[in-house]
Amino acid sequence: MYDGLRVVVAGAGISGAAAARVLRDRGATVTVVDARGGEDVLVTDTVPAGTDLVVTSPGWRPDSPLLVDAAAKGIEVYGEVELAWRVRDPDVPWLAVTGTNGKTTTVKMLESILLAAGRRTVAAGNVGLPLLDAVTQPYDVLAVELSSFQLHWSSTVQPLAAALLNLAPDHLDWHGSMAEYGRAKAKVWTGGTSIANADDEATRTLLSRAPGRRVTFTLRTPRPGELGLVEDLLVDRAFPDVPGEATELASLADLTVTGGHNVANALAAAALARAHGVPADAVRTGLQRFTADLHRNDLVATVDGVQWVDDSKATNPHAAAASLAAYDRVVWIAGGLLKGADVEDLVRTAAPQLAAVVLLGTDRQPIRDALSRHAPDVPVEEVSRLDTDAMSEVVAAARRLARSGDTVLLAPAAASMDCFRDYEERGDLFVDLVRQLVRG
Repeated sequence: MYDGLRVVVAGAGISGAAAARVLRDRGATVTVVDARGGEDVLVTDTVPAGTDLVVTSPGWRPDSPLLVDAAAKGIEVYGEVELAWRVRDPDVPWLAVTGTNGKTTTVKMLESILLAAGRRTVAAGNVGLPLLDAVTQPYDVLAVELSSFQLHWSSTVQPLAAALLNLAPDHLDWHGSMAEYGRAKAKVWTGGTSIANADDEATRTLLSRAPGRRVTFTLRTPRPGELGLVEDLLVDRAFPDVPGEATELASLADLTVTGGHNVANALAAAALARAHGVPADAVRTGLQRFTADLHRNDLVATVDGVQWVDDSKATNPHAAAASLAAYDRVVWIAGGLLKGADVEDLVRTAAPQLAAVVLLGTDRQPIRDALSRHAPDVPVEEVSRLDTDAMSEVVAAARRLARSGDTVLLAPAAASMDCFRDYEERGDLFVDLVRQLVRG
């Protein structure tokens, strides 16, 4: 398929390196382009003469000069996920997950369920093993996390089943508008089983136009064609073992993570697994065995009656809202880079739960302004420094403000790169400082 083609790979990072290797192994002549340069890496804004194809890394925006030039010259452009699909074993189905929040938790739950069912599988794509490595291994099925960037650059990917978990404003600087962001996410539905969150209006609206069989999940009692909750049981009325009846999959006690958003994630993972024919007992076992990644609503410690919870992965208002909803009385640590996101609804909804707020990062003012409107009596402290030492001041302020019975919650609703390398460093520093409190 690629033998003799002259291919430009845009991006010299992990996905670009993997794409270049796979293409060369299949006989293509590859030129790697990256603005940072490097050994055997070209720096250019125009496609070299004679190029047949451009394979782009997901971080490259559609308005990048190289990609604009390729489009103007009529050269096909697609991403490393599309490349993985085209070189895959066609007998290995993909079960795909996308959404604004919860993708990694859901795809890891799905991986755990599939393993419990005896399938050879791995979580791959935007998390875990790169897809271009996964498609070369002898798996039975792949649990695939797909970002909006990856979906934008895909055209023929057809998962056996795909779930869209939720949709809220994010990455609008990349996509240009909420409509384009939603359009990219909806590309995950390509004619197999299309799964969506019935409790999320934007997702439900997109599903109404999706091809293939449509299945929903809900935190309410499910109707036929849905997975949902009956009291404390997760049940399946979309793929029931006995037609017309509900199949019990698990109980809330089987979940190893807290919060309604994680119940929804579990239902989405179960729906994908059931679409692949996984039995109910494997769903229960997989959910019992699931271990969440770090920085996702992790209880770090309880000190003097105060719970300290790390949800540094809550990098947008939608994720922070889900995290805040899991606790009754919160000292909220928030702020960072909002990327133009609106925090008004988040603060208005969370206001009754707030005991106090500690603000950090570049975009503190929009959160403070919203607090002044919706929670004017809630104490607020601000940390103005923009380096990693800011977290020491944040934890100290939170300790002063918290009382026994409170939860100190790091759920910033914002990206981290103004003060920290990434959300992981932000969370690691928080965890280390809380553990110092435990040691006295």
